[in-house]
Amino acid sequence: MSDIGRKPMTDKVGDAIKPDSQKTTTEQMSDKATGLYDRAAGTLQPESQKSTTQQTGDALRGGSDKAKDSGKSMSESVSETVGAAAQSAKDTINSLTGNK
Repeated sequence: MSDIGRKPMTDKVGDAIKPDSQKTTTEQMSDKATGLYDRAAGTLQPESQKSTTQQTGDALRGGSDKAKDSGKSMSESVSETVGAAAQSAKDTINSLTGNK
């Protein structure tokens, strides 16, 4: 499930799995355009209005973006991203169940 106006997570995963070398120019342009739109929508949409899936996806993407900017290795990026996503999921579950 995706939030209104957001790219479904299954589409994001599919886009990422298929190498650019196997995509047509149209597919590459579409991926870039929808990715930019989704990134903007994710930035503008308040966290309180995002589904858990979208919160997790945004956290994963944010960790990847930060790693690219800081020059971290892929393993460092993955480790931090997974940690952030796990914490986000935990926080969401706790807020839904009333736990602290």
